[in-house]
Amino acid sequence: MKIPLGVAGLFQEGQLESQQGGASASLWLADSLRRGSVPMPQDWRTRLREWADEVELVPDLGQRIGSLTWFRGLATCFGLCATALYLSPGFHPVPGAPGSTLSDAQYDEVRSQMTTPLALGADSGRHMGATDAVQPLRETPERPQIELNAQIGSSDTLARALSRAGVSGNDVATVQSLVGGDIDDGVKPGTRLDILLGRRASRDRPRPLDRLAFRARLDLSVELARVGDTLQVKRIPIRVDNTPLRIQGVVGDSIYRSARAAGAPPKAVQAFLRVIAQQVDLGGIGAGDRYDIVTEYRRAETGDVEVGELLYAGLRRARGKAVDMLKWTLNGRTEWFEASGVGERRGVLTQPVSGRISSGYGQRRHPILGYTRMHAGVDFAARYGSPIYAVTDGVVDYAGRHGGHGNYVRIRHGGGISTGYAHMSRIAAVSGQSVRRGQVIGYVGSTGLSTGPHLHYEVYRGGHTINPLSIKFTTTAQLAGRDLAAFRAKLAQYRGLRVGLHDAPSEKATAPVASGK
Repeated sequence: MKIPLGVAGLFQEGQLESQQGGASASLWLADSLRRGSVPMPQDWRTRLREWADEVELVPDLGQRIGSLTWFRGLATCFGLCATALYLSPGFHPVPGAPGSTLSDAQYDEVRSQMTTPLALGADSGRHMGATDAVQPLRETPERPQIELNAQIGSSDTLARALSRAGVSGNDVATVQSLVGGDIDDGVKPGTRLDILLGRRASRDRPRPLDRLAFRARLDLSVELARVGDTLQVKRIPIRVDNTPLRIQGVVGDSIYRSARAAGAPPKAVQAFLRVIAQQVDLGGIGAGDRYDIVTEYRRAETGDVEVGELLYAGLRRARGKAVDMLKWTLNGRTEWFEASGVGERRGVLTQPVSGRISSGYGQRRHPILGYTRMHAGVDFAARYGSPIYAVTDGVVDYAGRHGGHGNYVRIRHGGGISTGYAHMSRIAAVSGQSVRRGQVIGYVGSTGLSTGPHLHYEVYRGGHTINPLSIKFTTTAQLAGRDLAAFRAKLAQYRGLRVGLHDAPSEKATAPVASGK
Protein backbone atom coordinates (compact mmCIF):
# COMPACT_ATOMS: atom_id res chain seq x y z
CA MET A 1 0.00 0.00 0.00
CA LYS A 2 1.46 3.38 -1.08
CA ILE A 3 1.35 6.16 1.58
CA PRO A 4 1.48 9.70 0.12
CA LEU A 5 4.02 12.04 1.69
CA GLY A 6 3.51 15.68 2.77
CA VAL A 7 1.07 17.13 5.27
CA ALA A 8 -1.86 15.19 3.94
CA GLY A 9 0.22 12.04 4.12
CA LEU A 10 1.12 12.71 7.75
CA PHE A 11 -2.55 13.29 8.60
CA GLN A 12 -3.56 10.05 6.93
CA GLU A 13 -0.63 8.32 8.63
CA GLY A 14 -1.97 9.50 11.99
CA GLN A 15 -5.38 8.06 11.19
CA LEU A 16 -3.77 4.84 10.08
CA GLU A 17 -1.81 4.70 13.34
CA SER A 18 -5.00 4.96 15.37
CA GLN A 19 -6.43 2.05 13.46
CA GLN A 20 -3.41 -0.25 13.02
CA GLY A 21 -1.34 0.55 16.11
CA GLY A 22 2.35 -0.33 15.76
CA ALA A 23 2.13 -0.98 11.98
CA SER A 24 2.73 2.74 11.38
CA ALA A 25 6.27 2.45 12.82
CA SER A 26 7.15 -0.21 10.22
CA LEU A 27 5.68 1.92 7.46
CA TRP A 28 7.69 4.89 8.68
CA LEU A 29 10.94 2.85 8.70
CA ALA A 30 10.27 1.45 5.24
CA ASP A 31 9.46 4.88 3.89
CA SER A 32 12.63 6.37 5.46
CA LEU A 33 14.76 3.66 3.88
CA ARG A 34 13.12 4.30 0.52
CA ARG A 35 13.84 8.05 0.71
CA GLY A 36 17.41 7.45 1.96
CA SER A 37 16.98 9.53 5.15
CA VAL A 38 18.74 6.77 7.19
CA PRO A 39 22.51 6.64 6.24
CA MET A 40 23.76 3.02 5.77
CA PRO A 41 25.18 0.80 2.96
CA GLN A 42 22.90 0.06 0.03
CA ASP A 43 22.73 -3.66 0.57
CA TRP A 44 21.89 -3.19 4.28
CA ARG A 45 19.31 -0.65 3.30
CA THR A 46 17.66 -3.08 0.93
CA ARG A 47 17.60 -5.93 3.45
CA LEU A 48 16.33 -3.70 6.28
CA ARG A 49 13.60 -2.27 4.04
CA GLU A 50 12.45 -5.79 3.16
CA TRP A 51 12.47 -6.78 6.83
CA ALA A 52 10.58 -3.64 7.88
CA ASP A 53 7.91 -4.39 5.31
CA GLU A 54 7.35 -7.79 6.89
CA VAL A 55 7.91 -7.20 10.66
CA GLU A 56 5.92 -4.96 13.11
CA LEU A 57 8.47 -3.47 15.53
CA VAL A 58 5.93 -1.67 17.77
CA PRO A 59 2.58 -3.49 17.64
CA ASP A 60 -0.50 -2.28 19.51
CA LEU A 61 -0.54 -4.07 22.88
CA GLY A 62 -4.28 -3.60 23.06
CA GLN A 63 -4.90 -5.91 20.10
CA ARG A 64 -4.18 -9.59 19.44
CA ILE A 65 -3.31 -10.18 23.08
CA GLY A 66 -1.30 -13.40 23.57
CA SER A 67 -0.04 -13.65 19.99
CA LEU A 68 3.66 -13.79 19.00
CA THR A 69 3.45 -10.24 17.70
CA TRP A 70 1.96 -9.04 21.03
CA PHE A 71 4.81 -10.64 23.04
CA ARG A 72 7.36 -9.11 20.69
CA GLY A 73 5.80 -5.67 21.30
CA LEU A 74 5.81 -6.28 25.07
CA ALA A 75 9.51 -7.15 24.95
CA THR A 76 10.18 -3.99 22.95
CA CYS A 77 8.30 -1.90 25.56
CA PHE A 78 10.29 -3.35 28.46
CA GLY A 79 13.53 -2.87 26.54
CA LEU A 80 12.79 0.79 25.90
CA CYS A 81 11.85 1.39 29.58
CA ALA A 82 15.02 -0.34 30.81
CA THR A 83 17.15 1.69 28.41
CA ALA A 84 15.52 4.96 29.63
CA LEU A 85 16.15 4.09 33.26
CA TYR A 86 19.72 3.08 32.56
CA LEU A 87 20.51 6.26 30.68
CA SER A 88 18.72 8.59 33.21
CA PRO A 89 21.11 11.12 34.82
CA GLY A 90 19.69 10.72 38.36
CA PHE A 91 18.94 13.44 41.01
CA HIS A 92 22.11 14.01 42.99
CA PRO A 93 22.53 17.27 45.01
CA VAL A 94 24.68 19.91 43.42
CA PRO A 95 27.37 21.00 45.90
CA GLY A 96 27.61 24.73 46.62
CA ALA A 97 30.32 26.93 47.96
CA PRO A 98 30.46 26.92 51.80
CA GLY A 99 29.85 30.23 53.63
CA SER A 100 32.57 31.98 55.47
CA THR A 101 32.72 31.67 59.24
CA LEU A 102 31.73 34.84 61.13
CA SER A 103 34.02 36.32 63.72
CA ASP A 104 32.72 37.13 67.22
CA ALA A 105 32.35 40.83 66.35
CA GLN A 106 30.52 40.05 63.13
CA TYR A 107 28.21 37.56 64.86
CA ASP A 108 27.37 40.11 67.58
CA GLU A 109 26.56 42.73 64.92
CA VAL A 110 24.32 40.34 62.99
CA ARG A 111 22.59 39.25 66.17
CA SER A 112 21.78 42.89 66.99
CA GLN A 113 19.72 43.09 63.79
CA MET A 114 17.39 40.29 64.86
CA THR A 115 13.99 40.75 66.54
CA THR A 116 15.03 38.99 69.75
CA PRO A 117 16.69 42.06 71.30
CA LEU A 118 13.64 44.17 70.42
CA ALA A 119 11.40 41.69 72.20
CA LEU A 120 13.61 42.06 75.28
CA GLY A 121 12.99 45.81 75.34
CA ALA A 122 16.31 47.09 73.89
CA ASP A 123 16.56 50.22 71.77
CA SER A 124 17.33 50.18 68.07
CA GLY A 125 20.99 50.40 66.97
CA ARG A 126 23.98 48.25 66.19
CA HIS A 127 24.82 47.32 69.77
CA MET A 128 21.49 45.70 70.67
CA GLY A 129 22.49 42.10 71.00
CA ALA A 130 22.57 40.52 74.42
CA THR A 131 26.10 39.49 75.39
CA ASP A 132 27.34 37.03 77.97
CA ALA A 133 27.25 39.82 80.55
CA VAL A 134 23.42 39.70 80.52
CA GLN A 135 22.01 37.53 83.29
CA PRO A 136 18.42 36.12 83.09
CA LEU A 137 15.95 37.17 85.81
CA ARG A 138 14.93 34.55 88.33
CA GLU A 139 11.30 35.80 88.26
CA THR A 140 9.38 38.31 86.18
CA PRO A 141 8.67 41.57 88.03
CA GLU A 142 4.99 42.37 88.61
CA ARG A 143 3.19 45.48 87.53
CA PRO A 144 2.84 47.91 90.44
CA GLN A 145 -0.86 48.53 89.70
CA ILE A 146 -3.64 47.01 87.60
CA GLU A 147 -6.57 49.07 86.30
CA LEU A 148 -9.80 47.18 85.63
CA ASN A 149 -13.25 48.07 84.33
CA ALA A 150 -16.06 45.78 85.46
CA GLN A 151 -19.82 45.94 85.07
CA ILE A 152 -22.78 44.84 87.17
CA GLY A 153 -24.71 42.17 85.30
CA SER A 154 -28.37 41.23 85.40
CA SER A 155 -29.31 39.62 88.76
CA ASP A 156 -25.79 40.46 89.92
CA THR A 157 -24.48 42.04 93.11
CA LEU A 158 -21.62 44.41 93.86
CA ALA A 159 -19.84 41.77 95.93
CA ARG A 160 -19.90 39.15 93.15
CA ALA A 161 -18.70 41.68 90.55
CA LEU A 162 -15.76 42.72 92.74
CA SER A 163 -14.82 39.11 93.47
CA ARG A 164 -14.80 38.30 89.74
CA ALA A 165 -12.44 41.26 89.19
CA GLY A 166 -9.92 39.81 91.65
CA VAL A 167 -10.69 41.88 94.77
CA SER A 168 -9.95 39.97 97.96
CA GLY A 169 -12.71 38.83 100.27
CA ASN A 170 -11.61 41.16 103.07
CA ASP A 171 -11.70 44.20 100.77
CA VAL A 172 -15.13 43.17 99.44
CA ALA A 173 -16.47 42.96 103.00
CA THR A 174 -14.97 46.38 103.77
CA VAL A 175 -16.61 47.92 100.70
CA GLN A 176 -19.96 46.40 101.66
CA SER A 177 -19.74 47.85 105.16
CA LEU A 178 -18.80 51.32 103.86
CA VAL A 179 -21.39 51.69 101.08
CA GLY A 180 -24.07 49.22 102.18
CA GLY A 181 -26.37 52.01 103.30
CA ASP A 182 -26.07 53.74 99.92
CA ILE A 183 -27.19 50.70 97.93
CA ASP A 184 -30.12 49.34 99.91
CA ASP A 185 -31.88 48.29 96.70
CA GLY A 186 -28.68 46.98 95.10
CA VAL A 187 -26.62 48.45 92.31
CA LYS A 188 -28.44 48.94 89.02
CA PRO A 189 -27.47 46.38 86.31
CA GLY A 190 -25.09 47.90 83.81
CA THR A 191 -23.34 50.09 86.39
CA ARG A 192 -19.66 50.49 85.56
CA LEU A 193 -17.01 49.80 88.21
CA ASP A 194 -13.60 51.51 87.92
CA ILE A 195 -11.17 49.37 89.94
CA LEU A 196 -7.49 49.94 90.74
CA LEU A 197 -5.56 47.06 92.35
CA GLY A 198 -2.23 47.86 94.03
CA ARG A 199 1.04 45.99 94.59
CA ARG A 200 0.80 42.84 96.66
CA ALA A 201 3.26 41.89 99.36
CA SER A 202 3.91 38.42 97.93
CA ARG A 203 2.77 36.26 95.06
CA ASP A 204 0.64 34.05 97.29
CA ARG A 205 -1.50 36.99 98.48
CA PRO A 206 -4.21 38.90 96.55
CA ARG A 207 -3.68 42.46 95.40
CA PRO A 208 -5.14 45.13 97.69
CA LEU A 209 -7.95 47.38 96.46
CA ASP A 210 -6.44 50.87 96.08
CA ARG A 211 -9.38 52.63 94.43
CA LEU A 212 -13.01 51.96 93.50
CA ALA A 213 -15.46 54.35 91.82
CA PHE A 214 -19.04 53.65 90.73
CA ARG A 215 -22.54 55.15 90.52
CA ALA A 216 -24.40 53.98 93.61
CA ARG A 217 -27.68 55.68 92.70
CA LEU A 218 -28.88 58.20 90.18
CA ASP A 219 -28.25 60.97 92.70
CA LEU A 220 -25.03 59.62 94.25
CA SER A 221 -21.56 58.68 93.04
CA VAL A 222 -19.16 56.85 95.37
CA GLU A 223 -15.36 56.76 95.38
CA LEU A 224 -13.25 54.62 97.71
CA ALA A 225 -9.51 55.19 98.03
CA ARG A 226 -6.85 53.55 100.19
CA VAL A 227 -5.17 55.89 102.63
CA GLY A 228 -2.44 54.06 104.48
CA ASP A 229 -3.85 50.66 105.28
CA THR A 230 -7.54 51.61 105.33
CA LEU A 231 -10.17 52.34 102.69
CA GLN A 232 -11.94 55.68 102.94
CA VAL A 233 -15.18 56.54 101.15
CA LYS A 234 -16.09 59.79 99.43
CA ARG A 235 -19.73 60.44 98.48
CA ILE A 236 -20.40 62.81 95.61
CA PRO A 237 -24.06 63.93 95.45
CA ILE A 238 -25.59 64.55 92.02
CA ARG A 239 -28.45 66.96 91.46
CA VAL A 240 -31.58 65.28 90.14
CA ASP A 241 -34.80 66.76 88.74
CA ASN A 242 -37.82 64.74 89.93
CA THR A 243 -40.44 66.52 87.83
CA PRO A 244 -42.87 63.94 86.35
CA LEU A 245 -42.86 63.42 82.60
CA ARG A 246 -46.05 64.27 80.75
CA ILE A 247 -46.67 62.94 77.24
CA GLN A 248 -49.65 63.91 75.13
CA GLY A 249 -50.53 63.07 71.57
CA VAL A 250 -53.15 62.09 69.03
CA VAL A 251 -53.81 58.43 68.30
CA GLY A 252 -52.92 57.37 64.77
CA ASP A 253 -53.07 53.80 63.46
CA SER A 254 -52.16 52.42 66.90
CA ILE A 255 -52.22 54.06 70.33
CA TYR A 256 -49.11 52.07 71.33
CA ARG A 257 -47.08 53.13 68.29
CA SER A 258 -48.29 56.72 68.63
CA ALA A 259 -47.21 56.93 72.27
CA ARG A 260 -43.86 55.30 71.54
CA ALA A 261 -43.26 57.71 68.66
CA ALA A 262 -43.89 60.59 71.07
CA GLY A 263 -41.10 59.33 73.32
CA ALA A 264 -43.07 57.39 75.94
CA PRO A 265 -41.05 54.52 77.46
CA PRO A 266 -42.41 51.02 76.71
CA LYS A 267 -43.00 50.33 80.41
CA ALA A 268 -45.15 53.48 80.77
CA VAL A 269 -47.20 52.71 77.64
CA GLN A 270 -47.93 49.16 78.77
CA ALA A 271 -49.03 50.36 82.21
CA PHE A 272 -51.19 53.04 80.56
CA LEU A 273 -52.98 50.46 78.40
CA ARG A 274 -53.63 48.19 81.40
CA VAL A 275 -55.25 51.04 83.34
CA ILE A 276 -57.31 52.31 80.40
CA ALA A 277 -58.50 48.79 79.59
CA GLN A 278 -60.35 48.72 82.96
CA GLN A 279 -62.54 51.62 81.81
CA VAL A 280 -62.94 51.33 78.02
CA ASP A 281 -62.52 48.74 75.29
CA LEU A 282 -59.09 49.21 73.73
CA GLY A 283 -60.50 48.09 70.39
CA GLY A 284 -62.83 51.10 70.43
CA ILE A 285 -59.96 53.62 70.59
CA GLY A 286 -59.54 55.08 67.11
CA ALA A 287 -57.64 57.70 65.18
CA GLY A 288 -58.20 61.21 66.49
CA ASP A 289 -58.51 60.25 70.17
CA ARG A 290 -56.03 62.00 72.45
CA TYR A 291 -53.98 60.25 75.12
CA ASP A 292 -52.40 61.83 78.22
CA ILE A 293 -49.65 60.05 80.17
CA VAL A 294 -47.83 61.19 83.30
CA THR A 295 -45.07 59.01 84.68
CA GLU A 296 -42.31 59.31 87.25
CA TYR A 297 -39.23 60.82 85.62
CA ARG A 298 -35.85 61.52 87.19
CA ARG A 299 -33.05 63.22 85.28
CA ALA A 300 -29.60 63.81 86.74
CA GLU A 301 -27.34 66.72 85.84
CA THR A 302 -25.01 64.19 84.21
CA GLY A 303 -27.73 63.38 81.66
CA ASP A 304 -28.73 59.99 83.09
CA VAL A 305 -32.46 59.29 83.21
CA GLU A 306 -34.71 56.96 85.21
CA VAL A 307 -38.36 56.38 84.30
CA GLY A 308 -40.52 55.20 87.18
CA GLU A 309 -44.14 54.16 87.67
CA LEU A 310 -47.18 55.49 85.81
CA LEU A 311 -48.93 58.22 87.82
CA TYR A 312 -51.79 59.43 85.62
CA ALA A 313 -53.65 58.01 82.62
CA GLY A 314 -56.04 60.13 80.59
CA LEU A 315 -57.94 59.58 77.36
CA ARG A 316 -60.08 62.11 75.44
CA ARG A 317 -62.25 60.36 72.89
CA ALA A 318 -63.99 61.83 69.86
CA ARG A 319 -66.91 59.52 70.62
CA GLY A 320 -67.39 58.13 74.10
CA LYS A 321 -66.65 59.10 77.66
CA ALA A 322 -63.36 60.62 78.75
CA VAL A 323 -61.11 58.70 81.12
CA ASP A 324 -59.10 60.22 84.00
CA MET A 325 -57.28 57.76 86.25
CA LEU A 326 -54.87 58.76 89.04
CA LYS A 327 -52.77 56.47 91.24
CA TRP A 328 -53.47 57.21 94.91
CA THR A 329 -52.63 55.60 98.26
CA LEU A 330 -55.45 55.19 100.79
CA ASN A 331 -55.10 53.33 104.10
CA GLY A 332 -51.82 51.81 103.01
CA ARG A 333 -53.23 50.47 99.71
CA THR A 334 -52.17 52.01 96.41
CA GLU A 335 -54.72 51.77 93.64
CA TRP A 336 -56.19 53.69 90.72
CA PHE A 337 -59.01 56.17 91.30
CA GLU A 338 -61.29 57.90 88.83
CA ALA A 339 -61.47 61.70 88.74
CA SER A 340 -64.62 61.55 90.91
CA GLY A 341 -62.69 59.78 93.69
CA VAL A 342 -64.09 56.31 93.09
CA GLY A 343 -61.51 53.55 93.31
CA GLU A 344 -61.16 50.16 91.69
CA ARG A 345 -63.88 47.60 92.05
CA ARG A 346 -62.54 44.40 93.54
CA GLY A 347 -64.69 41.31 93.25
CA VAL A 348 -64.79 38.24 95.46
CA LEU A 349 -62.47 35.32 94.94
CA THR A 350 -64.04 32.45 93.04
CA GLN A 351 -63.50 30.34 96.18
CA PRO A 352 -61.41 30.64 99.36
CA VAL A 353 -59.34 27.50 98.66
CA SER A 354 -58.19 25.51 95.66
CA GLY A 355 -60.49 22.47 95.60
CA ARG A 356 -63.93 21.15 94.66
CA ILE A 357 -67.29 21.54 96.40
CA SER A 358 -67.98 18.31 98.27
CA SER A 359 -71.08 19.38 100.19
CA GLY A 360 -73.53 22.25 99.66
CA TYR A 361 -75.60 24.48 101.92
CA GLY A 362 -78.82 23.01 103.46
CA GLN A 363 -80.23 19.98 105.26
CA ARG A 364 -78.09 16.83 105.14
CA ARG A 365 -77.29 13.71 107.13
CA HIS A 366 -74.22 14.39 109.25
CA PRO A 367 -71.49 11.84 108.42
CA ILE A 368 -70.32 11.58 112.06
CA LEU A 369 -73.41 12.32 114.22
CA GLY A 370 -75.59 10.10 112.03
CA TYR A 371 -78.76 12.26 111.90
CA THR A 372 -80.08 14.93 109.55
CA ARG A 373 -79.41 18.53 110.46
CA MET A 374 -78.70 21.91 108.84
CA HIS A 375 -75.36 22.23 107.05
CA ALA A 376 -74.75 25.96 107.48
CA GLY A 377 -71.97 26.31 104.92
CA VAL A 378 -70.21 24.87 101.89
CA ASP A 379 -67.46 22.24 102.11
CA PHE A 380 -64.45 22.38 99.77
CA ALA A 381 -62.44 19.16 99.50
CA ALA A 382 -58.75 20.08 99.26
CA ARG A 383 -55.35 18.63 100.02
CA TYR A 384 -54.07 18.76 103.58
CA GLY A 385 -52.07 21.98 104.13
CA SER A 386 -53.51 23.90 101.16
CA PRO A 387 -53.62 27.66 101.85
CA ILE A 388 -56.95 29.29 102.73
CA TYR A 389 -57.56 32.88 101.53
CA ALA A 390 -59.75 35.68 102.82
CA VAL A 391 -62.52 36.29 100.27
CA THR A 392 -62.44 40.07 100.79
CA ASP A 393 -61.02 42.78 103.05
CA GLY A 394 -61.96 42.75 106.71
CA VAL A 395 -60.91 42.41 110.35
CA VAL A 396 -60.37 39.06 112.07
CA ASP A 397 -63.13 38.76 114.69
CA TYR A 398 -62.13 35.33 116.04
CA ALA A 399 -59.14 33.01 115.59
CA GLY A 400 -58.80 29.82 117.62
CA ARG A 401 -60.47 26.57 118.68
CA HIS A 402 -64.25 26.62 118.16
CA GLY A 403 -66.04 23.41 119.18
CA GLY A 404 -66.93 21.16 116.23
CA HIS A 405 -65.39 23.70 113.84
CA GLY A 406 -61.94 22.82 115.17
CA ASN A 407 -59.43 25.53 114.32
CA TYR A 408 -61.64 28.36 113.17
CA VAL A 409 -61.30 31.94 111.84
CA ARG A 410 -64.15 34.45 111.49
CA ILE A 411 -63.66 37.73 109.59
CA ARG A 412 -65.93 40.78 109.89
CA HIS A 413 -66.32 42.67 106.59
CA GLY A 414 -68.73 45.46 107.54
CA GLY A 415 -72.39 45.95 106.74
CA GLY A 416 -73.34 43.02 108.99
CA ILE A 417 -71.44 40.54 106.75
CA SER A 418 -68.96 38.02 108.18
CA THR A 419 -67.27 34.87 106.86
CA GLY A 420 -66.09 31.77 108.72
CA TYR A 421 -63.41 29.20 107.90
CA ALA A 422 -63.36 25.91 109.85
CA HIS A 423 -61.38 22.66 110.32
CA MET A 424 -57.99 24.33 109.71
CA SER A 425 -54.81 22.43 110.42
CA ARG A 426 -53.06 25.68 111.29
CA ILE A 427 -54.23 29.27 111.75
CA ALA A 428 -52.23 32.10 110.10
CA ALA A 429 -54.18 35.07 111.49
CA VAL A 430 -54.78 36.60 114.91
CA SER A 431 -57.82 38.22 116.41
CA GLY A 432 -58.05 41.94 115.63
CA GLN A 433 -55.80 41.71 112.55
CA SER A 434 -56.79 43.54 109.37
CA VAL A 435 -56.63 41.28 106.32
CA ARG A 436 -56.92 41.94 102.61
CA ARG A 437 -58.63 40.01 99.86
CA GLY A 438 -56.51 36.99 98.91
CA GLN A 439 -54.40 37.04 102.11
CA VAL A 440 -53.61 33.62 103.60
CA ILE A 441 -55.39 33.17 106.93
CA GLY A 442 -54.84 29.44 107.50
CA TYR A 443 -54.30 25.99 106.02
CA VAL A 444 -56.63 23.09 105.24
CA GLY A 445 -56.90 20.41 107.90
CA SER A 446 -59.34 18.02 109.58
CA THR A 447 -59.74 19.36 113.12
CA GLY A 448 -63.08 19.24 114.95
CA LEU A 449 -65.97 17.09 113.68
CA SER A 450 -64.42 16.16 110.34
CA THR A 451 -63.98 12.95 108.37
CA GLY A 452 -61.09 14.21 106.22
CA PRO A 453 -59.16 17.30 105.17
CA HIS A 454 -61.48 19.99 103.82
CA LEU A 455 -62.59 23.60 104.41
CA HIS A 456 -65.99 24.39 105.86
CA TYR A 457 -66.83 27.91 104.57
CA GLU A 458 -69.69 29.98 106.07
CA VAL A 459 -71.17 33.43 105.39
CA TYR A 460 -73.13 35.37 108.06
CA ARG A 461 -75.54 38.26 107.56
CA GLY A 462 -76.83 39.90 110.70
CA GLY A 463 -75.51 36.96 112.75
CA HIS A 464 -77.39 34.32 110.72
CA THR A 465 -75.83 31.97 108.16
CA ILE A 466 -76.79 32.28 104.50
CA ASN A 467 -75.85 30.27 101.43
CA PRO A 468 -72.25 31.31 100.56
CA LEU A 469 -72.94 30.69 96.88
CA SER A 470 -75.74 33.27 96.87
CA ILE A 471 -73.57 36.28 97.69
CA LYS A 472 -70.74 38.04 95.88
CA PHE A 473 -68.47 40.60 97.47
CA THR A 474 -67.58 43.79 95.63
CA THR A 475 -65.30 46.31 97.32
CA THR A 476 -65.10 49.86 96.02
CA ALA A 477 -62.90 52.50 97.62
CA GLN A 478 -64.36 56.00 97.85
CA LEU A 479 -62.40 59.13 98.71
CA ALA A 480 -64.01 61.74 100.88
CA GLY A 481 -63.13 64.80 102.94
CA ARG A 482 -59.46 65.73 103.10
CA ASP A 483 -58.43 62.69 101.08
CA LEU A 484 -60.71 63.75 98.23
CA ALA A 485 -59.44 67.35 98.37
CA ALA A 486 -55.80 66.22 98.27
CA PHE A 487 -56.63 63.83 95.45
CA ARG A 488 -58.23 66.57 93.33
CA ALA A 489 -55.30 68.91 94.00
CA LYS A 490 -52.83 66.30 92.75
CA LEU A 491 -55.02 65.61 89.71
CA ALA A 492 -55.08 69.34 88.88
CA GLN A 493 -51.30 69.48 89.28
CA TYR A 494 -50.75 66.69 86.75
CA ARG A 495 -53.22 68.20 84.32
CA GLY A 496 -51.41 71.53 84.58
CA LEU A 497 -47.95 70.13 83.78
CA ARG A 498 -46.36 71.74 80.77
CA VAL A 499 -45.87 69.19 78.02
CA GLY A 500 -42.19 68.88 77.14
CA LEU A 501 -38.74 67.50 78.00
CA HIS A 502 -36.77 69.65 80.42
CA ASP A 503 -33.10 70.55 80.22
CA ALA A 504 -30.47 70.17 82.93
CA PRO A 505 -31.75 70.14 86.52
CA SER A 506 -32.09 73.53 88.13
CA GLU A 507 -33.12 74.85 91.49
CA LYS A 508 -36.64 75.27 90.16
CA ALA A 509 -37.85 72.09 88.50
CA THR A 510 -39.36 72.34 85.05
CA ALA A 511 -41.82 69.94 83.50
CA PRO A 512 -40.69 67.37 80.94
CA VAL A 513 -42.10 67.73 77.45
CA ALA A 514 -42.99 65.11 74.86
CA SER A 515 -45.77 65.00 72.33
CA GLY A 516 -46.57 63.37 69.05
CA LYS A 517 -48.98 61.45 66.90
